[in-house]
Amino acid sequence: MTNRRQFIKNTGLMAGVTLIGSTIKACDNIDKRAVKTADETMKLSYTAYDIQMKHVFTIASSSRSTTPVMLVQVEYDGVIGYGEAAMPPYLGESHLTAAKFLEQVNLSQFSSPFLLEDILDYIENIKPGNYAAKASVDIALHDLLGKLLNEPLHKLWGLNPEKTPNTSFTIGIDHREVVRKKVKEASAYNILKVKLGKGNDKAMIETIRSVSDVPLCVDVNQGWKDKHEALDLIYWLKEKGVLFVEQPMPKSKEGRDDMAWLTQNSPLPTIADEALQTVADVLPLKGVYSGINIKLMKCGGLRAARKMITIARALDMKVMIGCMTATSCPISAAAQLSPLVDWADLDGNLLISNDVYQGLKVVKGKITLNNKPGIGVIKL
Repeated sequence: MTNRRQFIKNTGLMAGVTLIGSTIKACDNIDKRAVKTADETMKLSYTAYDIQMKHVFTIASSSRSTTPVMLVQVEYDGVIGYGEAAMPPYLGESHLTAAKFLEQVNLSQFSSPFLLEDILDYIENIKPGNYAAKASVDIALHDLLGKLLNEPLHKLWGLNPEKTPNTSFTIGIDHREVVRKKVKEASAYNILKVKLGKGNDKAMIETIRSVSDVPLCVDVNQGWKDKHEALDLIYWLKEKGVLFVEQPMPKSKEGRDDMAWLTQNSPLPTIADEALQTVADVLPLKGVYSGINIKLMKCGGLRAARKMITIARALDMKVMIGCMTATSCPISAAAQLSPLVDWADLDGNLLISNDVYQGLKVVKGKITLNNKPGIGVIKL
């Protein structure tokens, strides 16, 4: 596949584009400051924000009703690209860590925003980790370039918007009456993703089956510990219309042999989530899982996600594109890649009550890409 820099060169759109300086502005509830150079042709700004869940969100290891995010903008020549870092606690990132990372970003050294590979290499090497913060800049830059080219990313990548999958809608662990209410609220979706792993797995599935017969996928979030008990439960889940099992057992290297055994004997595909973060993690998972769940916040953004898809396909592995609870900004960005994957779990924006963007639409359960440039969002 032609790389991004070569593509831009071939279009001739790099000619005459110059960046004289940059402005880095931190607008957050921790520390507010602005660092300015002589020219504000290019500007990075970020604002801390807390998104509110419509329902308390419970998985095998924790519960929460809010998620901290960092809203990011990269402005160039009057055009703004939007990005976001969504940071559930288990990622180990926060408003403070994201702000500390973003304040180190200096875009003035680059002669053009179209030097995407050079810029993202620089972002990656500022310091280890901080993948959600890195993803926020990656997404904003991709959005900016799409807007400068006046085309959506999926079109620039040559992807067919008709090939988008259905998105699952997530049902967190809860009491029976709440689970039934959540399932009824999700009646427009063609597949449900069910959180398991707290010891009430069969009760969760039976409760859902009492009100819905749509296909299910399950996410155990490392909640099962014994491979034989896990295999028995997977056979039972298959009878209940489950399509695949996500992260059934602990991600530890010590447990990898047990996970490989489970995958080899499972009647359903197994999908790595917590066991996977970024590009270097894909190859070692061949034979351990049937597929991978890629999340922009974990891998560092769209560039890394595309590389992971390519590697997984070369290894004949299934691919899922997932998300954190977030606004429509990173969800819409991930959706641009969805024609390349087998499954999508892009409902993070649908689980919150205070979205600040409008973007991805789900029509009859199917991801529907619009023709807006970049990642396809507008700020409300």
